[in-house]
Amino acid sequence: MTEKGKLIVISGPSGAGKSTVVNRAIQGRDDMCFSTSVTTRAPRPGEVDGKDYFFIDEERFQEMVENGELLEHARYVAHSYGTPKAFVEKQMAAGFNVILDIEVQGARQVKERSPESVLIFILPPSMEELRRRLENRGTDSAEVIDARLRRAREELKEASIYDYIIVNDKLDEAAAEFAAILKAEHCRYAHRRHLLETF
Repeated sequence: MTEKGKLIVISGPSGAGKSTVVNRAIQGRDDMCFSTSVTTRAPRPGEVDGKDYFFIDEERFQEMVENGELLEHARYVAHSYGTPKAFVEKQMAAGFNVILDIEVQGARQVKERSPESVLIFILPPSMEELRRRLENRGTDSAEVIDARLRRAREELKEASIYDYIIVNDKLDEAAAEFAAILKAEHCRYAHRRHLLETF
């Protein structure tokens, strides 16, 4: 019997290193996958439908919202984005742990619709370090960096809805903590009580 996968929600300020931590933690594992979102925006050059996004029109998106087919959804820059429940459930049923990298508002929606989901908030070691990382990217103006830092402070106020907090100071340690959380979640009584039936 294939053990059902977990839905892992990752959030954290821009510059905290969420993708770096997760990619290091899942390196070499074959039981992990990232969720594929639906969006109403047009595909960019090189993007593949069903891999990068599921590209749909606004009418179909609204239909999915009304039918409860999305775990979470939001609108950014005149386009809609959401996480399709059916895709996530299919991957989990096949034994994959599905990773969902979303903002705090989306994480709250997922927790309401899927209470068994595991919410992990990834922090930088300090706001000073977060500023340094954003500046070192060399991609944002000083005004954009200040806006990102203000946004980070707002996100920190919402961190109480999360189950775990990882501080990404040393990458290997942060990745090890992510892997440990995943292992612990798979050992929960609620997740493994079916095994008792074999005795």
